[in-house]
Amino acid sequence: MGTKYIFITGGVVSSLGKGIIGASLGRLLRARGFSVAIQKFDPYINVDPGTMSPFQHGEVFVTNDGAETDLDLGHYERFIDADFAQINNVTSGSIYQTVINKERKGEYLGATVQVVPHITNEIKSRIYKATEQFKPDFMIIEIGGTIGDIESLPFIEAIRQFKTEIGIGNAISVHCTLLPYLPTSGELKTKPSQHSVNVLRSYGIQPEILVCRTSYPLPEDEKEKLALFCSVQKDAVIECRDMKSIYEVPLALEEQNMAAVVLNLLQTCYKRADLKSWEKLVERIRNPKRTLEVAIAGKYTKLSDAYISVVEALKHAGYANEAKINIHWINSEDCVDYEKCKELMSGIQAVVVPGGFGVRGIEGKLNVIRYARENNVPFLGLCLGMQCAVIEYARHVLGIEDANSREFSEECEKPVIDLMLDQKDVTAYGGTMRLGQYECHLRKNSVARKAYGTDVIFERHRHRYEVNNAYIEDLEKAGLIFSGKSPNGKLMEMIELPNLDWFVASQFHPEFKSRPERPHPLFKGLIDAAVKQSK
Repeated sequence: MGTKYIFITGGVVSSLGKGIIGASLGRLLRARGFSVAIQKFDPYINVDPGTMSPFQHGEVFVTNDGAETDLDLGHYERFIDADFAQINNVTSGSIYQTVINKERKGEYLGATVQVVPHITNEIKSRIYKATEQFKPDFMIIEIGGTIGDIESLPFIEAIRQFKTEIGIGNAISVHCTLLPYLPTSGELKTKPSQHSVNVLRSYGIQPEILVCRTSYPLPEDEKEKLALFCSVQKDAVIECRDMKSIYEVPLALEEQNMAAVVLNLLQTCYKRADLKSWEKLVERIRNPKRTLEVAIAGKYTKLSDAYISVVEALKHAGYANEAKINIHWINSEDCVDYEKCKELMSGIQAVVVPGGFGVRGIEGKLNVIRYARENNVPFLGLCLGMQCAVIEYARHVLGIEDANSREFSEECEKPVIDLMLDQKDVTAYGGTMRLGQYECHLRKNSVARKAYGTDVIFERHRHRYEVNNAYIEDLEKAGLIFSGKSPNGKLMEMIELPNLDWFVASQFHPEFKSRPERPHPLFKGLIDAAVKQSK
């Protein structure tokens, strides 16, 4: 069969979890033996989220090909267990940039460039390009924002045109809405959803499926009302109740027969789903045998989405150990005083120091790492976390009191962390760092080699700075092991202290490749060590 398309929009309010719903549907289709790809269309004018504040946008997810993308791509990859690319995240900024560049080159032959057809054609071309690249049975396309937003109108118009062009039975629209609950009357209210569907209709799109986010069960009479007023089949009104874990959502949608409804609407033969492994995963999530107290010490802790892949990777490692991970958010700025740091780290069984940029909170991160090293608390450093671990070791073990990074002090005399050579002439922001998947060779008999079970690995990067090779010999003599290096041996990719239960750090971001049923080796090693200590 040719590719079938599923467009997902949201109404009533933002942050309804369209990405989780799309990823969960993708999981259900994969469980039936279909191939699935997902695209995220973001209406903002930024070309990509790479230059956006983590407090505004959350995590920047990096793909194998080096694209800085929306965090929903992380959910897509984790649920569907697939690797996506630049083409899977499309923004208004990238669309307008392409169209303007074409206009400057004269590719429109002097025509007046307009939203319709030039912008909408470019949007549709991205759908076709993703289809050509992945050749999936099903392409799921999520439109960011909320129906009624001015920014998303070109995308909605492009969808309308696209559905018309490919014909009935080849594309459907899924609209996600909120059913608010009024405690005073004890009712779920359907009117906001009806209004949202009416707005979508006014743009020329009639949704075939309505997914209703709710905190309470959806009564049959309310489901019938939604079906009647929104012109969808009753079995296409899907209840999506709040769950304790996002990984329960696929099973909840399966109970609602959502995949069966989708296959019927898209005139595709029904296949039975094999969800046994996912059911076992959810069983472990619901019934943990132990609890672990794990800290994430960073500077963006006020918004947990800023570290969402780290959080999920920790949970994945917990599931493998039948353990519930209690996340303790430690603001690194609160750890600048070492005595305060010791107080905050009291009772912590493992700690992650994640990536970030800038000097704010760095001294606190160094104190957290020092505490973990001196007290044998299982530690994992990621990107900036590894650089901080090298600085801390240089200061407190090697005795270089003024060891620092050029990122934090351009005039520092002992830059154990320095700007990469190929970054010295870079002045632009956005997509200019060392990005994407690179090869790494692991040291024989190292902790890292044992964790991965192989000599060569491929991991995703997002950084400008690296360990200064001028200090490597002295650091190694002082006991720091550089267990992972680039193929030419010039870039230090991993460090470890084998005399501790788990003290490992990486220049790359392993969190991007962790999966709920297949936790990343470094996160699993961290949690394995914490579990072993707890016993």
